[in-house]
Amino acid sequence: MSVLPDPGASRAVLVGTSRYQHLEQLPAVSNNLQALAGLLSGPLSLQLPTQHVAVVENPAAAHTVVSEVRQAAAEATDTLVIYFAGHGLIDPQDTLSLALPHTEFGRIETGLPYDWLRQALLLDSRAERHVVILDCCYSGLALGRMSASPGLADQAAVEGSYLLAAAAETRTALAPVGDTYTAFTGTLLDTLRHGIPGGPALLDLGTIYRHLRLTLEARGHPVPQARDRNSGARVALGRNHADLPASSAATSPDAEAALRPWPDPSSIRTVTGFFIGLADVRVISGLTQQAVSRRSAGRISAATVSSLLNRTRLPTTWGTTAAYLSACGVPDDQITHWQTAWLQLREKGPSADGASPTEPSRKEPGKARTWGRPLSVFRRERSH
Repeated sequence: MSVLPDPGASRAVLVGTSRYQHLEQLPAVSNNLQALAGLLSGPLSLQLPTQHVAVVENPAAAHTVVSEVRQAAAEATDTLVIYFAGHGLIDPQDTLSLALPHTEFGRIETGLPYDWLRQALLLDSRAERHVVILDCCYSGLALGRMSASPGLADQAAVEGSYLLAAAAETRTALAPVGDTYTAFTGTLLDTLRHGIPGGPALLDLGTIYRHLRLTLEARGHPVPQARDRNSGARVALGRNHADLPASSAATSPDAEAALRPWPDPSSIRTVTGFFIGLADVRVISGLTQQAVSRRSAGRISAATVSSLLNRTRLPTTWGTTAAYLSACGVPDDQITHWQTAWLQLREKGPSADGASPTEPSRKEPGKARTWGRPLSVFRRERSH
């Protein structure tokens, strides 16, 4: 069964190199980072709090990236997403190296070995699920490095991992002339924004990969590669927005409500995830706030609906939330599961906000750290 990560317990680190001293420039990478960060924090994807998305653009050194990944790995308990876009190189050992602004051909010490990120994920992560997305040349080389050695595997309790690569191990990735984004990331962004007509309710990684492969192959672009471990392919990056009902002011109960893809309260671990899930319920119902109020038979007003969905602290009583869920059409048995989630979060107390009592604080709370500036789009076709 596909699952949407709890945004309060998940983190994303987006890394990209758009400016190089010794390699060809890749200005579209800057657009990739900005768009993907906005999407992961917005309503069309995971809805991560902005402080849970770190953007590392044009990092000065490899340790800058590894440190950011380690911090996110220590904070996330649900899902950790790592993304890289830029030049990919092959080192003398035929393994993948990610190019940084000062990287030079033939000087392996100037790049970021993919294995460094892999080991940081395996050894430092508290997350149950890992998602790695590589938009670079030869990124398929990372597929062969996904499985851990016995020693590393013993120290990594990971429920599921998924690696999505823009190109095969012997192929270059593509940034078409005049396009705002690179070919692979542009298609990924479009998929998350608009959905897949006729696709499932949740856009899990397995579904996304198949759609990207068909779409990019039809365009004559490099064909992406993927590999999953355990249940990694079931991790969803968002709802299928081509499958959601249009907003409606309908007041009559929906006879097919039980069949709707309601959020799963059993996957909620944080207060942030609880309220984002409640907001998703209204979206899936296709009802406006006014319509939810009318369907509650006067138990809650439209203003109360708005107040409930914009809270940051759990309600001290259950009645309003129950009335809201019922008015949206959520079946009674599922409302019981929502109440269980509410009770469990209340028992957890302050730790239910998704923060670990031992996690390090960021230098700029509430803001993703960014290096570099936005650059213009390509002037000619380039691979990366």
